[in-house]
Amino acid sequence: MNEDVFNASLRKFLKQVGVTSQREIEKAVRDALEAGKLKGHEKLPAKMVLTIGSISLSHEIDDEIELG
Repeated sequence: MNEDVFNASLRKFLKQVGVTSQREIEKAVRDALEAGKLKGHEKLPAKMVLTIGSISLSHEIDDEIELG
């Protein structure tokens, strides 16, 4: 395994996950606020699941996203 290639690829993947996930969450929250489904002060339970089937990796993160 080439560590440099692996690390660069991993960083690229995680950056894409972070950017796209943030964008999707922001859009969903704005839409819910506009629709009156949220007031703007809630704490939203959130879960992220990372899977890589070929190496039997399954990792979950449970947390909250606080709106304010």
